[in-house]
Amino acid sequence: MSEPAPTHPEKAALDPALVEAGRKLFAGEAGFFWAAAPTGKLPPMSNLEIAFAGRSNVGKSSLINALTGRNALARTSHTPGRTQELNFFDVNGRFTLVDMPGYGYAAVSKQKVQAWTGLIHDFLRGRATLARVFVLVDSRHGLKAVDNEIMDLLDKAAVSYQIVLTKVDELKKGEAEKRVAETLDALKRRPAAYPEIIATSSHEGEGVSELRASVAKLLVERGALEVVKA
Repeated sequence: MSEPAPTHPEKAALDPALVEAGRKLFAGEAGFFWAAAPTGKLPPMSNLEIAFAGRSNVGKSSLINALTGRNALARTSHTPGRTQELNFFDVNGRFTLVDMPGYGYAAVSKQKVQAWTGLIHDFLRGRATLARVFVLVDSRHGLKAVDNEIMDLLDKAAVSYQIVLTKVDELKKGEAEKRVAETLDALKRRPAAYPEIIATSSHEGEGVSELRASVAKLLVERGALEVVKA
């Protein structure tokens, strides 16, 4: 079964070498090795780190599992706000995937939100190995105030980030294209935002190869991965 056609009509064709590199990268071993709670310590800096952030119930765990081809690398739950720690996973010995706590869940106490916020601030400040944060946004709703808050934080910390739209299979094609355009427009004045949007669906597999290729490209640019061109 072929992957669905790209959502963004102006999106350039993917580099086949990067697509294959991304496939191999995520087909290798992947395993949990560290959890940082608000009162705990961050792991020593080693491999490049690529983090995934997003509102509670945005589909972050499902997308991480789709990327790695595993059903339970990141724990999925019908209860928003379940991820309460920074969870670190080694991927194929090449980089560290960081699953950040979901934000914006109203039922969580203010004290817990403050603790999570402090943990995220500690992680973003001075983490030289942090190469990029993928900020996941529910395509059905678009950017919300809490998304703007995390982007403000990333801009201030000068941490590169890229928007990944989730659940695009629940939108009509025209609606998805409009959401991509709206999101790109909102990023124009943000200094740390990477100016490309990746539209994904964990359920349908749309955008997964593109996201893998984006990670591979980043690792190549940082000298952490070599890609042999055909």
